[in-house]
Amino acid sequence: MRWMILAATLTLALGQTTSQAAQVYKWVDAQGVTHFDAQPPAGQTAEEIDTGRPVTASPPPPPQNQEGAREQEAIDAKVRKQVAAQEAKRKEICEEQRTNLAQLQNNPRVRQEVNGEFRRFTEEERQGRIAEVKQYLDDQCN
Repeated sequence: MRWMILAATLTLALGQTTSQAAQVYKWVDAQGVTHFDAQPPAGQTAEEIDTGRPVTASPPPPPQNQEGAREQEAIDAKVRKQVAAQEAKRKEICEEQRTNLAQLQNNPRVRQEVNGEFRRFTEEERQGRIAEVKQYLDDQCN
Protein backbone atom coordinates (compact mmCIF):
# COMPACT_ATOMS: atom_id res chain seq x y z
CA MET A 1 0.00 0.00 0.00
CA ARG A 2 2.84 2.38 0.86
CA TRP A 3 4.47 1.69 -2.49
CA MET A 4 1.28 2.65 -4.30
CA ILE A 5 1.05 5.92 -2.38
CA LEU A 6 4.72 6.66 -3.04
CA ALA A 7 4.33 5.89 -6.75
CA ALA A 8 1.24 8.10 -7.02
CA THR A 9 2.98 10.96 -5.21
CA LEU A 10 6.03 10.73 -7.46
CA THR A 11 3.86 10.63 -10.57
CA LEU A 12 1.97 13.73 -9.50
CA ALA A 13 5.17 15.58 -8.57
CA LEU A 14 6.84 14.78 -11.87
CA GLY A 15 3.71 15.64 -13.82
CA GLN A 16 3.51 19.11 -12.30
CA THR A 17 7.16 19.95 -12.99
CA THR A 18 6.91 18.99 -16.65
CA SER A 19 3.65 20.80 -17.39
CA GLN A 20 3.89 23.77 -19.73
CA ALA A 21 2.64 27.19 -18.84
CA ALA A 22 0.45 29.12 -21.25
CA GLN A 23 2.31 31.95 -23.00
CA VAL A 24 0.69 35.32 -23.48
CA TYR A 25 2.19 38.06 -25.62
CA LYS A 26 1.76 41.78 -24.87
CA TRP A 27 2.35 44.62 -27.32
CA VAL A 28 1.29 48.17 -27.97
CA ASP A 29 0.05 49.10 -31.46
CA ALA A 30 0.61 52.39 -33.35
CA GLN A 31 -2.46 54.02 -31.73
CA GLY A 32 -1.11 53.25 -28.23
CA VAL A 33 -3.60 50.43 -27.50
CA THR A 34 -2.19 47.54 -25.46
CA HIS A 35 -3.00 44.05 -26.80
CA PHE A 36 -2.71 40.59 -25.24
CA ASP A 37 -2.80 37.42 -27.35
CA ALA A 38 -1.56 33.83 -27.44
CA GLN A 39 0.23 34.54 -30.76
CA PRO A 40 2.85 37.29 -31.19
CA PRO A 41 2.02 39.95 -33.79
CA ALA A 42 3.75 39.77 -37.15
CA GLY A 43 6.30 42.50 -37.72
CA GLN A 44 6.16 43.95 -34.17
CA THR A 45 8.09 43.23 -31.04
CA ALA A 46 6.07 41.72 -28.22
CA GLU A 47 6.79 41.05 -24.57
CA GLU A 48 6.30 37.42 -23.51
CA ILE A 49 4.29 37.07 -20.29
CA ASP A 50 4.26 33.79 -18.34
CA THR A 51 0.88 33.29 -16.65
CA GLY A 52 2.00 30.24 -14.67
CA ARG A 53 -1.10 28.35 -15.75
CA PRO A 54 -0.79 24.98 -17.43
CA VAL A 55 -1.97 24.64 -21.00
CA THR A 56 -5.26 22.76 -21.26
CA ALA A 57 -6.05 20.72 -24.34
CA SER A 58 -9.82 20.81 -23.97
CA PRO A 59 -12.26 23.27 -22.45
CA PRO A 60 -13.88 22.40 -19.10
CA PRO A 61 -17.11 20.44 -19.33
CA PRO A 62 -20.28 22.53 -19.47
CA PRO A 63 -22.29 22.74 -16.27
CA GLN A 64 -24.92 20.05 -15.96
CA ASN A 65 -28.45 21.07 -16.77
CA GLN A 66 -30.50 21.07 -13.57
CA GLU A 67 -33.65 20.05 -15.38
CA GLY A 68 -31.85 17.09 -16.92
CA ALA A 69 -30.52 16.13 -13.50
CA ARG A 70 -34.04 16.21 -12.05
CA GLU A 71 -35.34 14.03 -14.87
CA GLN A 72 -32.51 11.55 -14.31
CA GLU A 73 -33.25 11.46 -10.58
CA ALA A 74 -36.91 10.75 -11.33
CA ILE A 75 -35.96 7.92 -13.68
CA ASP A 76 -33.54 6.51 -11.09
CA ALA A 77 -36.24 6.63 -8.41
CA LYS A 78 -38.70 4.83 -10.71
CA VAL A 79 -36.15 2.10 -11.48
CA ARG A 80 -35.31 1.69 -7.77
CA LYS A 81 -39.02 1.33 -7.02
CA GLN A 82 -39.42 -1.33 -9.72
CA VAL A 83 -36.39 -3.25 -8.49
CA ALA A 84 -37.70 -3.13 -4.91
CA ALA A 85 -41.10 -4.44 -6.06
CA GLN A 86 -39.45 -7.27 -8.01
CA GLU A 87 -37.30 -8.17 -5.00
CA ALA A 88 -40.35 -8.23 -2.72
CA LYS A 89 -42.20 -10.50 -5.17
CA ARG A 90 -39.17 -12.79 -5.42
CA LYS A 91 -38.98 -13.07 -1.62
CA GLU A 92 -42.69 -13.87 -1.47
CA ILE A 93 -42.33 -16.64 -4.07
CA CYS A 94 -39.27 -18.05 -2.30
CA GLU A 95 -41.14 -18.21 1.00
CA GLU A 96 -44.02 -19.98 -0.73
CA GLN A 97 -41.61 -22.50 -2.27
CA ARG A 98 -39.98 -23.16 1.13
CA THR A 99 -43.44 -23.89 2.55
CA ASN A 100 -44.17 -26.24 -0.37
CA LEU A 101 -40.85 -28.04 0.18
CA ALA A 102 -41.61 -28.53 3.88
CA GLN A 103 -45.03 -29.96 3.05
CA LEU A 104 -43.58 -32.29 0.41
CA GLN A 105 -40.86 -33.54 2.75
CA ASN A 106 -43.06 -33.98 5.84
CA ASN A 107 -46.18 -35.44 4.23
CA PRO A 108 -45.83 -38.65 2.21
CA ARG A 109 -49.50 -38.43 1.13
CA VAL A 110 -49.54 -35.24 -0.94
CA ARG A 111 -52.53 -34.65 -3.18
CA GLN A 112 -52.96 -32.43 -6.24
CA GLU A 113 -56.18 -31.19 -7.78
CA VAL A 114 -56.50 -32.21 -11.45
CA ASN A 115 -59.69 -31.31 -13.37
CA GLY A 116 -61.65 -30.78 -10.15
CA GLU A 117 -60.57 -34.12 -8.64
CA PHE A 118 -57.83 -34.74 -6.11
CA ARG A 119 -55.12 -37.22 -7.04
CA ARG A 120 -52.40 -38.46 -4.71
CA PHE A 121 -48.75 -38.23 -5.82
CA THR A 122 -46.79 -41.42 -6.18
CA GLU A 123 -43.54 -41.58 -4.22
CA GLU A 124 -41.55 -40.98 -7.45
CA GLU A 125 -43.63 -37.89 -8.27
CA ARG A 126 -43.22 -36.58 -4.73
CA GLN A 127 -39.42 -37.07 -4.84
CA GLY A 128 -39.31 -35.43 -8.28
CA ARG A 129 -41.22 -32.43 -6.96
CA ILE A 130 -38.92 -32.21 -3.95
CA ALA A 131 -35.91 -32.15 -6.29
CA GLU A 132 -37.53 -29.47 -8.49
CA VAL A 133 -38.36 -27.22 -5.54
CA LYS A 134 -34.86 -27.63 -4.08
CA GLN A 135 -33.35 -26.74 -7.44
CA TYR A 136 -35.56 -23.67 -7.73
CA LEU A 137 -34.63 -22.54 -4.23
CA ASP A 138 -30.92 -23.02 -4.97
CA ASP A 139 -31.16 -21.09 -8.23
CA GLN A 140 -33.54 -18.27 -7.30
CA CYS A 141 -33.52 -17.90 -3.52
CA ASN A 142 -30.09 -17.33 -2.05
